Order: sequence, then C-alpha cells, then structure tokens
Amino acid sequence: MRVLGFDPGTATTGYGIVEGKGNRLTHIAHGVILTSPKDHYAERLKQIYDQATELIATHNPQAIAIEELFFTKNVTTGIPVAQARGVLSLAAIQSGLPIGEFKPREMKLAVAGYGKADKKQVQEMIKMLLNLDSIPKPDDAADALGIAICQIHTGQYNAVTGK
Repeated sequence: MRVLGFDPGTATTGYGIVEGKGNRLTHIAHGVILTSPKDHYAERLKQIYDQATELIATHNPQAIAIEELFFTKNVTTGIPVAQARGVLSLAAIQSGLPIGEFKPREMKLAVAGYGKADKKQVQEMIKMLLNLDSIPKPDDAADALGIAICQIHTGQYNAVTGK
C-alpha cells in the first residue's frame, strides 16, 4: 500500500510518501509545500490544495494520512492548521482516497514504540525504518513520513469515500 502522509500547516505543509509491502517499508518521496505570508489566506489554501492534488496525481497513493490538530492553550493558532487540514482532506476525498487521521502521540507510538518519544527519537526511527542515509529534513516532512508509516501500520481510516 502506498500512503501519502501530510503534516498540515498554512506556511509549511510537510508531505511524505511511503510504500508498505508486508513488513517492508520503502521511502518514495518527501518534502514541503510552502506558502508566503504575503499572500491572502485563501490563496495560500488554494496553493496547498493544488500541490496536494498534484502529489496525489503524480504518486498514485492508495490512502492519505493526515496529522490531527494538537494545541494546548491558544486555539487561535490552531485555526490556520485546521484550514490546511480541510483542503488536504478535500483533495483526498475528491481523488476518491480513504483518509486516516492520527494524533502526534499515535504516530510516535507507531514509529518509535513510545507515545511520548521526543522528535529526535522519532526522526531516527524514521531514518532506520525507511533505510535512509540521513534524517529526512525539514521536520515537517519527517513528521509526514511518520504519519504515512502510522497509516501503513494501523490500516485505520476515519473517512472512506464512496468511489
């Protein structure tokens, strides 16, 4: 199964594509979708949507995995992330793909075996699981690869299309 994982954000959305066959994981690609704070928020969301749609068309995943929101005190900072999650979900549903949604703690558990693992531990495990020469950069892309791995390991979907 090929999974396209996203770590959503309005300025930076990380993506990672992982193929899972049995117990074997293969790194396909990773990177970020960047938008400029100079652009209107609606234009930034369109850019995220367009690039996500392009990634789906180029890499033909069988599922999309998106990191869920996590914020502690300031709900206002979560609103732009929620908007980015919305356009990523729309791109997935319009492509007929099921969506898995995972909290950061679930991803850490699936990747590192410990839900409170620190970022460095998770990144080292991603490097090892995907047989990479170095830790994937930037952090948003590494997190997106972790979300994709989590989807492959759990096989759980929160939204499934009718297509």
